Amino acid sequence: MKLYSYWRSTTSYRVRAALNLKGLSFETVPVDLVAGEQTAPAYTALNPGAGVPTLVLDDGTVLTQSLAILDYIDATWPEPRLIPADPLERARVLTVAHSVALDIHPVNNLRVVQALGTDFGATPAQKKAWMQSWMSKGFAALEAQLPADTPFAFGDVPNLADLCIVSQMYNAERWDVALDAFPNLTRITANCLAVPAIMAAHPDNQPDAKEIK
Repeated sequence: MKLYSYWRSTTSYRVRAALNLKGLSFETVPVDLVAGEQTAPAYTALNPGAGVPTLVLDDGTVLTQSLAILDYIDATWPEPRLIPADPLERARVLTVAHSVALDIHPVNNLRVVQALGTDFGATPAQKKAWMQSWMSKGFAALEAQLPADTPFAFGDVPNLADLCIVSQMYNAERWDVALDAFPNLTRITANCLAVPAIMAAHPDNQPDAKEIK
């Protein structure tokens, strides 16, 4: 398999972590979002949405959208399970995953912050305030839905909810979001990063990682 990925992409981070947890081999193909490589014709032929990640299976099948890719991975290689089989547990996990993927991430991704500057004249300080505000609001909603007595979001092992949390918390740290009000999210993130398969998926450990000063 080939995973078209950008080192700092939180959506790519989720998928890398899932593939690692499943023990699956894949080749990382870097796509530099800042340089605009996602808009190159050869890439949009694979992913018309001009985003990452894109997973190309061994038979050439192309999958896009991180949650769809994660659902495919979990259905095809069910151990360790990332999405619970029990309907109620499944709903709880998906609630957290969707809160990150559908509420927080869409207003905090690269294309939005770029548009704030190019289309609306936002200053760097205003862009930062935007990112911090929306992440803080989303985290407050998440924090209230998470138990305080489990290592991970809903138990003793990481699942889809945890992968969405740990990747979004990386973005929060990038943008200096104050995290003192979110002890559950902070605990879950620390425990995720203690799992070698997840730590290996961390942006700093990717082949295209860059030192940003």
